[in-house]
Amino acid sequence: MGYNRDMRAYAGAHRSMVIRNDTITDELYQRFDVKRGLRDLNGKGVVTGLTNISEIISFKEVDGERIPCDGQLWYRGYNVQDLIKNYSAHRFGYENLAYLLLFGELPDRVELEEFVEMLAVARNLPTNFTRDVIMKAPTRDIMNSMTRSILTLASYDADALDTDIRNVIRQSLNLIAVFPMLAIYAYHAYNHYENLESMYIHRPEEKLSTAENILLMLRPDKAFTDIEAKVLDAALMLHMEHGGGNNSTFTTRVVTSSGSDTYATIAAAMSSLKGPRHGGANIKVMEMMENIRENVSDWKDDDEIRDYLTKMLAGSVFDGKGLIYGMGHAVYSVSDPRERIFKSFVSQLAAAKGRDEELELYNKIETLAPEVIAGKRQIYKGVSPNVDFYSGFVYSMLDIPLELYTPIFAIARIAGWSAHRLEEIVAMGKIIRPAYVSVMKELPWNRE
Repeated sequence: MGYNRDMRAYAGAHRSMVIRNDTITDELYQRFDVKRGLRDLNGKGVVTGLTNISEIISFKEVDGERIPCDGQLWYRGYNVQDLIKNYSAHRFGYENLAYLLLFGELPDRVELEEFVEMLAVARNLPTNFTRDVIMKAPTRDIMNSMTRSILTLASYDADALDTDIRNVIRQSLNLIAVFPMLAIYAYHAYNHYENLESMYIHRPEEKLSTAENILLMLRPDKAFTDIEAKVLDAALMLHMEHGGGNNSTFTTRVVTSSGSDTYATIAAAMSSLKGPRHGGANIKVMEMMENIRENVSDWKDDDEIRDYLTKMLAGSVFDGKGLIYGMGHAVYSVSDPRERIFKSFVSQLAAAKGRDEELELYNKIETLAPEVIAGKRQIYKGVSPNVDFYSGFVYSMLDIPLELYTPIFAIARIAGWSAHRLEEIVAMGKIIRPAYVSVMKELPWNRE
């Protein structure tokens, strides 16, 4: 403890030095035409690669001009709206779309059965892994716990460093299969040791889908309804892939390009996803909505809601950041297609759970927040709710604890990461290495 106090004091004393010497002015970024965040001033991403895996459409070219349009998301040439409409109506879809992302084609019945069987067989952690790895040093930060588990799994793989396509496919399937176990068992360990609640570890069942097994392993009685599993399955499908440029997928491709192994690569992607600017966004939405519910007396009064959102945008209420969380997206302009698709599932679940009044408040904010933002700030593209606006509400209705919100995102996205890792290996030519311009001043040596 004494060491920690000394180190904190030392770090505090040197904080201003770091800020002084590492600050780079906006003028210098403009002078060297640096695309901060790899995006230009209009939000368009700098092209750093090509992909066959997915496509995001948010603008259309009309007479040489980029015009904002309703967003579209495509997986391997298929519109996600069509995929989810088909699979959610007949069967659970996450496994079908995982196959599509990994191998580039939709599976037929025999191929799907074989794929599902492979995942079922792989839903098995090494002997005593849950006890010796997951339950040791339990933490509320389930993403960190999962990352530790991923890196430790490399120790149980005799071919951990082999980057041959066949081996990476095997490793990818294994990780897709065990991700729900790594997340949920880590939560149960934390909930037992830190919150002093009962411990229970349920084994996944071979005949159940990924969504069903998540709910089975999470709940004490293993019970869930069909609508609950269907809505969670839809959430997994909508979160499993989002282009090569999102932060965690780009991290996957950067680390893969270095020749690193699958476990280190996915651990790096996890570290990216856990950031509040990326995978942790739906948690901020939930915190914001709780604050609104506590401070807006009449949930049906548009004027009162609009007034509070205006204060939130000014930074005078909630967390003082001047943000309305769940509104806007780095890529989409007029609409986020995932939010529009997901909203119908949200409505079904809210009706089943008796939470229609809360949903009505969400709907009002969805309408009013873009108006408030557009009235107060210069917007280069449209402002609309993103998928995170509703996903936290869905997870709360499914009784998924807050600590698992971002891990659920990871459980979905591991399929997309794996697909991009495979594509990067196949197409890889050079290590990804963008340039940085040095604005350092050369100093003469004048010390004796």
